[in-house]
Amino acid sequence: METPGSQTSLHRANLERVVRAVRMAGSLTQAEIARSTGLSAATVSNIVRELKDGGTVEVTPTSAGGRRARSVSLSGDAGIVIGVDFGHTHLRVAIGNLAHQVLAEESEPLDVDASSAQGFGRAEQLVNRLIETTGISPGKVIGVGLGVPGPIDVESGTLGSTSILPGWTGINPSQELAGRLGVPVYVDNDANLGALGELVWGGGRGVKDLAYIKVASGVGAGLVIDGHIYRGPGGTAGEIGHITLDESGPVCRCGNRGCLETFTAARYVLPLLKPSHGADLTMERMVQLAREGDPGCRRVIGDVGRHIGSGVANLCNLLNPSRVVLGGSLAEAGELVLGPIRDSVSRYAIPSAARQLSVLPGALGGRAEVLGALALVLSEMGDSTLLESTLPASTPAFT
Repeated sequence: METPGSQTSLHRANLERVVRAVRMAGSLTQAEIARSTGLSAATVSNIVRELKDGGTVEVTPTSAGGRRARSVSLSGDAGIVIGVDFGHTHLRVAIGNLAHQVLAEESEPLDVDASSAQGFGRAEQLVNRLIETTGISPGKVIGVGLGVPGPIDVESGTLGSTSILPGWTGINPSQELAGRLGVPVYVDNDANLGALGELVWGGGRGVKDLAYIKVASGVGAGLVIDGHIYRGPGGTAGEIGHITLDESGPVCRCGNRGCLETFTAARYVLPLLKPSHGADLTMERMVQLAREGDPGCRRVIGDVGRHIGSGVANLCNLLNPSRVVLGGSLAEAGELVLGPIRDSVSRYAIPSAARQLSVLPGALGGRAEVLGALALVLSEMGDSTLLESTLPASTPAFT
């Protein structure tokens, strides 16, 4: 048996620290592992050798700073993770391994009026189809990350009120999908997953504090503080769309007036242009027309950017993030929207916070949320379980 404070207990803790560092980064050199974990180079070298012999990690030659090095990543055979993203009009599924490699990905349209049972049935079919197509053994799947467009109650795990998928309010998405797939399911809202996706694979790499802003049918923010998603005690942190800009403004779906969402979300913005651009105008089409020089679309996008910038300035004053990543279709407008965001931040944020902030478009586009769902599993899964499934029972970590 392991005794707290014993050599065996310490060794086990060090094994888990190394696995956790590699799991979250995808791959690290041994020197990077030492810096990340605080362990000595000799200790890291011994642990990596043990994990490699047990099949937990793979070691490949690489270079760092012009010098030879060894890159360490979790073994592709150590397990498979699945990401599922439900959006306003789509269902997207991705399959990846623990080395951060995406093995398969597919999306299909989803009727916004579909019931939760229909939606989860479609997800189950798509997951099974991708598993069969890739030839992966279902027994290798160790967890599923699930993204939904609405707040998740931390205590009950149920989906809060959402006008994006109105028939889903009150369901427990994790239980629904876990019952169908037979593996643990970790769930979060789409903005948080977008933040995780960009943090691990995209525009947030290399930083520990960022805000991911998604503007679509609603407006939300995923907040990363010290490398971790901040959800708040009730799971509603990041509802930037309900910052009040004008107390006499339009009535928001939350019941208040003049929320940021009422000046930026698609349902409020597109009607401004439909008399001149047609009733079938979409955010994607508006952005395309703006990039082609349409003056009306450019003006609306500029106004939206200034409003978003006001909300971002509030975030800067409260949380002082080092980076803001804009996601969703609006990010495709580039400087047409990013420039006005920066202008508002410069005007309304504390100067020291504004100087430290970079505002960038998302690097992952519409894939941010489903890749964030993969990252959610990687961040939530237990290192102990992974070690027990790969290392030999006779390893000193378990004696």
